[in-house]
Amino acid sequence: MTTHGNDSTRVSDFLLNCFVRSPSWQLWLSLPLSLLFLLAMGANVILLITIRLEVSLHQPMYYLLSIVSLLDIVVCLTVIPKVLAIFWFDLKSISFYAFFLQMYIMNCFLSMESCTFMVMAYDRYICHPLKYPSIITDQFVVKAAVFILARNALLTVSIPILSARLHYCGRNVIENCICANMSVSRLSCDDVTINRLLQFAGGWTLLGSDLILIFLSYTLILRAVLRLKAEGAVAKALSICGSHFILILFFSTILLVFVLTHVVNKKVSPNVPVLLNVLHHVIPAALNPIVYGVRTQEVKQGIQRLLKKGW
Repeated sequence: MTTHGNDSTRVSDFLLNCFVRSPSWQLWLSLPLSLLFLLAMGANVILLITIRLEVSLHQPMYYLLSIVSLLDIVVCLTVIPKVLAIFWFDLKSISFYAFFLQMYIMNCFLSMESCTFMVMAYDRYICHPLKYPSIITDQFVVKAAVFILARNALLTVSIPILSARLHYCGRNVIENCICANMSVSRLSCDDVTINRLLQFAGGWTLLGSDLILIFLSYTLILRAVLRLKAEGAVAKALSICGSHFILILFFSTILLVFVLTHVVNKKVSPNVPVLLNVLHHVIPAALNPIVYGVRTQEVKQGIQRLLKKGW
């Protein structure tokens, strides 16, 4: 577990103590969590295949949706199998470098997903049909993808690097199911003020700015929609934007509840923020493709044609 130096003890791995105070939680959560994981993987793979094979879905909006699905798949594969391994086989140990790699992937890919939602909100904001094809093009999607990758890959890399450079003095038992920055920082015998400030500033700069721009976009959309005079135009416009707005609510609501439970952590069970943190990595991933499949006629028809070809 540790290697000994001249005057200190260096941690070589960590132990993820996942609901050890309430072992019954592991039993009751393992089945729904595994089902949500299978649903998330299966639904996102089907959505990606449908968008790939259906020529009618080769449009910028669905390319952006493909990016969301890819991000969801990576996040789920990074987090949920390890949590299930802890539940089923008591495999709590994770190597030092694997720990901080998982931390980086979680921070980077969740912020990339938030950024993608922001770009999708901009896509929905282009309310003028004649201007839309000249603004939202395949080149726009490529530039947006490069921006999403570069911004979040660069701005989130400092958090795991700073955490990995802390001295843990032989303390390696983490009261969490996943490799969270603040959970591991509590074990350090160094001053972690910079880590806390960076976590706070990075989270609100990336996720906070995205959410503000997303809701600003939808405020402008709602204002434009309410001005429409044609019969049924308001209902049609709201239906077009509805799927995307539901996805954002799934993503942001769980994140907001998680933040609030940390703020009032003395009044709630310590298991609650841990549970919300795990669910935040699987529930939006499971529901995103389902919402689009149910609410978007083009995707629904594409999936139906794909299934018929399969039979």
